[in-house]
Amino acid sequence: MEVLREKVEEEEEAEREEAAERAEWGRTEKMMRPVEVRKEETTLTQEMLRDLEKKLSEIQIPISAELPAFTKDTIDISKLPVSYKTNTPEEEHLLQVADNFSRQYSHLCPDRVPLFLHPLNECEVPKFVSTTLRPTLMPYPELYNWDSCAQFVSDFLTMVPLPDPLKPPSHLYSSTTVLKYQKGNCFDFSTLLCSMLIGSGYDAYCVNGYGSLDLCHMDLTREVCPLTVKPKETIKREEKVLLKKYTIRPPRDLCSRFEQEQEVKKQQEIRAQEKKQLREEEERLMEAEKAKPDALHGLRVHSWVLVLSGKREVPENFFIDAFTGHSYSTQDERFLGIESLWNHKNYWINMQDCWNCCKDLIFDLGDPVRWEYMLLGTDKSQLSLTEEDDSGINDEDDVENLGKEDEDKSFDMPHSWVEQIEISPEAFETRCPNGKKVIQYKRAKLEKWAPYLNSNGLVSRLTTYEDLECTNILEIKEWYQNREDMLELKHINKTTDLKTDYFKHGHPQALRVHSYKSMQPETDHVIEFYETARVDGLIKREETARTMTEYYQGRPDFLSYRHANFGPRVKKLTLSSAESNPRPIVKITERFFRNPAKPAEEDVAERVFLVAEERIQLRYHCRDDHITASKREFLRHTEVDSKGNKIIMTPDMCISFEVEPMEHTKKLLYQYEAMMHLKREEKLSRHQVWESELEVLEILKLREEEEAAHTLTISIYDTKRNEKSKEYREAMERVMHEEHLRQVETQLDYLAPFLAQLPPGEKLTRWQAVRLKDECLSDFKQRLINKANLIQARFEKETQELQKKQQWYQENQVTLTPEDEDLYLSYCSQAMFRIRILEQRLNRHKELAPLKYLALEEKLYKDPRLGELQKIFA
Repeated sequence: MEVLREKVEEEEEAEREEAAERAEWGRTEKMMRPVEVRKEETTLTQEMLRDLEKKLSEIQIPISAELPAFTKDTIDISKLPVSYKTNTPEEEHLLQVADNFSRQYSHLCPDRVPLFLHPLNECEVPKFVSTTLRPTLMPYPELYNWDSCAQFVSDFLTMVPLPDPLKPPSHLYSSTTVLKYQKGNCFDFSTLLCSMLIGSGYDAYCVNGYGSLDLCHMDLTREVCPLTVKPKETIKREEKVLLKKYTIRPPRDLCSRFEQEQEVKKQQEIRAQEKKQLREEEERLMEAEKAKPDALHGLRVHSWVLVLSGKREVPENFFIDAFTGHSYSTQDERFLGIESLWNHKNYWINMQDCWNCCKDLIFDLGDPVRWEYMLLGTDKSQLSLTEEDDSGINDEDDVENLGKEDEDKSFDMPHSWVEQIEISPEAFETRCPNGKKVIQYKRAKLEKWAPYLNSNGLVSRLTTYEDLECTNILEIKEWYQNREDMLELKHINKTTDLKTDYFKHGHPQALRVHSYKSMQPETDHVIEFYETARVDGLIKREETARTMTEYYQGRPDFLSYRHANFGPRVKKLTLSSAESNPRPIVKITERFFRNPAKPAEEDVAERVFLVAEERIQLRYHCRDDHITASKREFLRHTEVDSKGNKIIMTPDMCISFEVEPMEHTKKLLYQYEAMMHLKREEKLSRHQVWESELEVLEILKLREEEEAAHTLTISIYDTKRNEKSKEYREAMERVMHEEHLRQVETQLDYLAPFLAQLPPGEKLTRWQAVRLKDECLSDFKQRLINKANLIQARFEKETQELQKKQQWYQENQVTLTPEDEDLYLSYCSQAMFRIRILEQRLNRHKELAPLKYLALEEKLYKDPRLGELQKIFA
């Protein structure tokens, strides 16, 4: 340490003696490697620099008054720990090294801006930026990945602009203070996010650089909301069907080729005109959306996070803007340049040219030509040496001397002065400041709320607009949590007025999706179900004013589709509901999957019940080796005519087309039985359609009640919100407390029975104290003897009974059945177990009885009520 201090003093003398600066530079080489001279040629003269400075000073930077202020005057520092208010010797030494490094950098690179090394903290104490980082792994699994960490920081904090957009801030607050007040600038955001990412195992760094106007002001009005981006649909390529040798040739095309070519040219001209109009419209929109030129472009200071590849299986380097929580490529044009970056171990200066933003930067921090580091104690490896350079380091002595020199030059970064970063479960659940946050995107607005803040469970709402001014609403998406009706998402299309509700598993009616325009019955409704939660296998139901279509899956009767057509309802004089006056069914169409247990010519593929026309149509499945399927139609007449006479089955009542006619299908008995079966199926289908109508009415009624009540569920582990759980816990605590008091009150007093024989309040004499002690000990001795005798008596009793049982077994062993022998063996086993336990208790009692007697005797001597005994033995 003394050697380091002498070197620092030598460097201070070197500043006052400019002539000896080169000589002093050689002596400080052991502590810190010198900054290499990289003087860039400057194209601007001194006059041009002065003119530029004058023009920049004339630019007025407006600061919105609506943005919150976050200064040291608004922070309570009375309860902060000592590490916030003072510096340790290691930190003081680090500040000296940083100052020396900054002076050398300013001398060798005078055209660069000053380094951002040790800003003041909330207690006006200078702290090195690397020690402000506090790597922390949060106890929440949701904050283990970088995207969830970035989104949490973006939601939890409120953005505060830099006081001067052209300079880094003079203060850098601790992450604990930033979390407490939920405010901060871009450097505060990046520091907190970088601490969480390093704690989660990422190779993350805070970056001090330059960003665009939108990036620095957290302006997302020119960015598309990520929630509105639809995933790309994968287009399946149609496999070409190989033509078989004996396939039928298609008919000859007799159309005119000339007419076809003219039609193609006409369509191409129409498409070209449409593309031109579309391109002109896009150019017009791009011109309207184009940002105004920024007078401070390339000069606005901004901070973000750099994540390098390698750790946590990160495939490539990328940036994270802590303001928005979005990730960007290192080639993104929003990031205009980098001055420096740091983590909790070291500090690096960018020595590469940023004329092309950050696109050409190489993030190899072990390359001293591109990145100048401050301390040698870094985990970044140096560049690999070539064979020629490596040939000179072969001698073992040289390698040993080189290792000693590296040890002398290394300097470890002190531990962070920031306290452990902690986020309470309440704060983690609330997320947004005051439970609400609004983000404005391009043609969209995203609103976020904390769970349970809204009585209907609303946690997020995305409103999409048609124009850039956000006046005409196109659609609204609302996300819900903790709903008792399992509602997860509500999608409202303002153009068509179509509402779509999405549900999670667990709804009483097994709903998955419900699309509607009105909750009134007999209107357009599309209801999808979780088929695994229904016995009938229904997966989807579509209803209109005159039709109802149902789709099934996994039914034992192989039903896949049912479509019902309704006629106009018959008007009644009295008021009636839809349940008592159902719509008349005109037609029912049912389709079935292929049943492999039946031949194709007997397996019905589709059946149509024409109720009004009294006809039934059947279409069977087509065999693989056939090109057409069999069909059959029945004329369904009543069983009796108008005069009451029975109608006899005639051949003209069944019209059939069979691919391969069979003899049994032509018989009237077969046709009659088939028609009777179809009549029963028709009656059952009509009943099922009627039940489906009632179920739709029940679902709509239930949905109206759920929307009116919008009850929220509370977990039994949520002790703050769950009133029943809270009352039960308080009752249990009260009962336990009362039981504890009762035990304390009823605790046995070994002298109470003997003190009751004496007059109350009378002081004991020496003779009385001795007599009480003897009586108490003799009584306790007698109780020990009685307990031993009781155990001994039980032991002898069990032994005698076992001996009697064994004697009985010897006398009757020949005549015993296997069941009696099993009972005897079971009894012996239990008896031996009881005897062994009694024997152990007796032995243990004999060992502990003397110790208990001596312990009671010692208590009596120390009892303050028998004070005369203490005088006797004093």
